Amino acid sequence: MTPEQDALIDRLRHLLAGQPAMREVSMFGGRSVMVNEKMIVSALKDGGLLVRVPAERHDELLTRPGAAQAEMGPGRDMGPGWIEVAAGTLADDEDLAFWVEVALAHNRTLTS
Repeated sequence: MTPEQDALIDRLRHLLAGQPAMREVSMFGGRSVMVNEKMIVSALKDGGLLVRVPAERHDELLTRPGAAQAEMGPGRDMGPGWIEVAAGTLADDEDLAFWVEVALAHNRTLTS
């Protein structure tokens, strides 16, 4: 892991302390956080964040600073419900907490 990724994971652990059924796994080229066996976020190597969001809020959330359509590779977007947030816009704990809360709220609606 990169220093940026390590720092972001530490911040995520602090924000998610006490969440039931939380674990970390390597996936999507980052360190992903799973809650109830479903990914909520992934800390990327550059310190950015991949976030799983409700598809119906996708376009609205893309208007937030640093938010972009997530890609699996150049020109291969992951579709609605997957947003990548630039590292530079996550420096403030409040901004990081916003994305974690969006992902947790979506996670609570998933059944599979």
